Amino acid sequence: MGQKSSVAEDVEDSVEVGDDILQKEAGPLCAAEVGSELQKQFAILPGGRGTNGSPIIIFPEYPDFSDLQEEELQNVLSYLTSVPSAAASGEGFILVIDRRLDRWTAVRATLLRIAGSFPGILHLVLVLRPTTFFQRTISDLQLRFIRDDFKMKVPVVMLSSVTELHAYIDPGQLTTEVGGTQEYNHDSWISHRTAIEAFALMVKTTAQTLQAFGTELAETELPNDAEATTNLLQVHTSKKELMKEDLKVALSQGRRLLEFINEPLLADPEYSLTHDEMENLATVQRLIGQLDETETAFEDFWERHRTKLEQCLQLRHFEHHFREIRAQLDVMFERLSGFSEVSVSPAHAEHVLRELGNHEEKAFELLDVALSLASEGDRLIENSHYAEDSIRPKCSELRGVCEEISSTLRHKKGLLLRALELHHALEKASGWCEEGIFLLASQPVDRCQSQDGAEAALQELERYLDTAALHTLTDCSAICCQYEAVLNAQLKDQIDKVFQKQISVQEMFEKRRISLKKLAAKQTRPVQPVAPRPEVKSPLSSPSQERKERRYSADSALCKKGESPVLNGGTRHASLSEEEESLAVLRRHVMNELLETERAYVEELLCVLEGYAAEMDNPAMAHLIPSTLHSKKDILFGNMSEIYQFHKRTFLKELETYTDCPELVGRCFLERMKDLQIYEAYCQNKPRSESLWRQCSDCAFFQECQKKLEHKLGLDSYLLKPVQRITKYQLLLKELLKYSKGCDGSDDLQEALSSILGILKAVNDSMHLIAITGYEGNLSELGRLLMQGSFSVWTEHKKGHAKVKDLARFKPMQRHLFLHQKALLFCKKREENGEGYEKAPSYSFKHSLSMSAVGITENAKGDNKKFEIWCNSREEVFIVQAPTPEIKTAWVNEIRKVLTQQLKACRDARQQKSSDSVSPSTTSSSSICLSPFRSNAQKNQKKQEEKKAEPSPISDTNACSSPKHKGWSKASLSVDASEENDGYSSGEDPMNSDTEEDGVKKLAPGKYTVVADCEKAGPQELSVKSGDMVQLIREGEEGQWFVKNLRTHKEGWVAAANLLSLISESKSSQSLSSSDGSVSGNLSTSSSCSETYTSFSDIKP
Repeated sequence: MGQKSSVAEDVEDSVEVGDDILQKEAGPLCAAEVGSELQKQFAILPGGRGTNGSPIIIFPEYPDFSDLQEEELQNVLSYLTSVPSAAASGEGFILVIDRRLDRWTAVRATLLRIAGSFPGILHLVLVLRPTTFFQRTISDLQLRFIRDDFKMKVPVVMLSSVTELHAYIDPGQLTTEVGGTQEYNHDSWISHRTAIEAFALMVKTTAQTLQAFGTELAETELPNDAEATTNLLQVHTSKKELMKEDLKVALSQGRRLLEFINEPLLADPEYSLTHDEMENLATVQRLIGQLDETETAFEDFWERHRTKLEQCLQLRHFEHHFREIRAQLDVMFERLSGFSEVSVSPAHAEHVLRELGNHEEKAFELLDVALSLASEGDRLIENSHYAEDSIRPKCSELRGVCEEISSTLRHKKGLLLRALELHHALEKASGWCEEGIFLLASQPVDRCQSQDGAEAALQELERYLDTAALHTLTDCSAICCQYEAVLNAQLKDQIDKVFQKQISVQEMFEKRRISLKKLAAKQTRPVQPVAPRPEVKSPLSSPSQERKERRYSADSALCKKGESPVLNGGTRHASLSEEEESLAVLRRHVMNELLETERAYVEELLCVLEGYAAEMDNPAMAHLIPSTLHSKKDILFGNMSEIYQFHKRTFLKELETYTDCPELVGRCFLERMKDLQIYEAYCQNKPRSESLWRQCSDCAFFQECQKKLEHKLGLDSYLLKPVQRITKYQLLLKELLKYSKGCDGSDDLQEALSSILGILKAVNDSMHLIAITGYEGNLSELGRLLMQGSFSVWTEHKKGHAKVKDLARFKPMQRHLFLHQKALLFCKKREENGEGYEKAPSYSFKHSLSMSAVGITENAKGDNKKFEIWCNSREEVFIVQAPTPEIKTAWVNEIRKVLTQQLKACRDARQQKSSDSVSPSTTSSSSICLSPFRSNAQKNQKKQEEKKAEPSPISDTNACSSPKHKGWSKASLSVDASEENDGYSSGEDPMNSDTEEDGVKKLAPGKYTVVADCEKAGPQELSVKSGDMVQLIREGEEGQWFVKNLRTHKEGWVAAANLLSLISESKSSQSLSSSDGSVSGNLSTSSSCSETYTSFSDIKP
């Protein structure tokens, strides 16, 4: 209120001054309002004064005075009497009426009108009467009689000349028209009066505006939020600037008016101002001075008001930041309180510590902000802020919460470090035990039977036992007491297990030491390495079993002399149990890694789906998503959601059921192998996903999501996780298989590994397959992709009776071949420019061959890396050169499998059709049985039917027939025969020979390698597996052969029809791997002769 009073007083002074000038009490007039009446100049106020200081009003000669309206006369007289100051007006006015050229009657009327209209106090009326003798005489006579008619209480003096006038008034106070010396310009006077009154009005208006603005500022309530305070400060500042501008305009006008009044003095230093001019000058100076004082007072008031508003704004900002930081501190404290002080494993403890470390960094950043805000509050208090009582408690609260969070952080971190220290100690002790078990298992028993070997092994054990003090735990109760703050039931159980393990290992070491000490003692006679009893080798014994038996016999013989039977058996069994335990430990390690990485993988997938994929549907984040990413979630993330659901709901839970039996986990993989094929779709989509990521990787959406998730790596690293995971499985399975030899589940592990590698190969092949361009058909109709790879290709065609080779015969074409179940595609590989998956090659389709119309020649002349693919009886031949002989052999074997499967399928179909026929006599040439194993009567009947059918061609060119299997000939064929029959020339018909007789010749007694599995259908039959070596002993009835499996030493009967597709000759057989090395299998091929296969459609009867 003090501010308001100060400004109001200054403003009221300015208003009073303006009122003095404008005389506003009784309907005031100003020069601008009576300007037209003043211009008539029937009455003037030149500024002269009488001897007593009375203002002089002169009525010059004005012939039309009688025609003036009463209102005009009243207005002019009222205005003129309002101009002098109140003190001068109180002395009364002296009226000088010049009627020297008028008649007496007009003078009389003028006096009467003036007496009736004059509003002020009259001091003296001086009349210059008419100058003619007649009129002067009349005026003297009439004046005596009508003096009382003038309602004036002042003397009216009739003057005959200006000389008489000068006796009453000093000539210096009169204008030149009435004989005075005062220079008077009526227009200038009007201009002066108009300017002075306009300035006075401006001063009054400005003062009133300032008064109203000051009242508004003083009565304004302070807002409760920063935005409103900022707006209010801006509004008040704008108004203040306008007020200041008005003050500047008023001061400028006043100074110009002051110069205008002083202009005569500047022009003539001896010029003497009239009393009115001096009053005007003083008034203007007083107004200007009052404006200056008002401006100064307003500036002081504004500074105080602005300071208060700024302090209010600072307070609102402080309160806003306090609320934000207080909420963040509460969230941070809640998160920190949620951290567990105990952990279940070193990895878990390290993980929690890392997470706590990440939160610690953010907590310190937040604490710095909070303490900075508290310091800012202290500065506000130091600067005499009006809200000190509100700011001080908030600063204290911030410091208290910061101290509480810091203390919680230190406490949590200390406990976690203690827990990690305990875990490391347990891990160190457990590791020492496992290394000891491994040491015991790795000591060769053979070497320990000699005195020197036993001493060396004993010293090795002693050295290892010397390290026990550095690695093992000594007192269980002391450990529990030392780490009591971080112990839970699980940790206590771990401690008990480690101590029990230490005791067990130390007992094992002690037993081994006793045994080795006895062996190291000097022996009185040599030990005879003779088996205690003759060994009987079972025909079913495997080589590994024989080796174990020999090893057991040697151990028994070496330990027999000088030791009791109990000690002999105990040493051996201890060695075996130690070795098995060490392998079990290693298996558990691999299983733990599989489970831990699987859980982490599931969490990472969930994090990506919730932190990125779900946020793309969040309306609050929509403004951050670029247009190129709209409706592209399925492209960016592929089928990651499907992969997550499978692992979370199914695979992880099933893996956890094998925790205690890791060697059996292969069954889990085999059961879920079909589900794991979902990775193929993800990998096929990966190029599109990566291309989309590169377009949008820098957008604000991904940065905001990464910031919320607190990830150090970008989304692209997490999109690669599924690809990395499917490749990780085969590494873990290999490790498990290595430590599970001889266990129950080793076969399942091997099969699971092969299946996983098959999936990886399928994924790799599909990545190439989707890059094929220019193929007009549907690739999915070609069947499963079996193999793919790059080759050099030559082509040749048979036209008429001559071969025509392509011009590119000696310059091979580089082609990428895709082998499907139903077709073989030839494509041209084109490298693409770009980054990542965009740099992957594409393949332009060039040619395709149906697998139902092709044949192969396994060995092309001149190069063991070449083979031929041909069709239409070698009318079109493709000579294919592989990068290595191994790749060539793998491709030939795979093509051979396809053709064999086609042959078997056709044979089964024909046999089914034959069995469905009503009578054998109605069987046509198209229903001939393909089996090469039939009776002589059947052969003769077949030959007679063929002779009858020779004149007429067979209409069904696609009828099934047995192809020529030169590669299945007995192993006694020579290499020369191979060279002579290396494929078919254009001049011979490969189908003219009797395929059935050839098949009978091939099934001769001898040794063969099985290339496919076959389960027995009856108790007398024999089961064989791919890779087995079998011996055909004799042929029985009904197309049966008596076969011996040289691997299992089992014997039984196998149908001859099955042998044709199951066996190949054993000579020079070798094991091959697929072209990309991802899938391996035992495939046999013969190098003693060339093999030529043809398809069904090429067979001509």
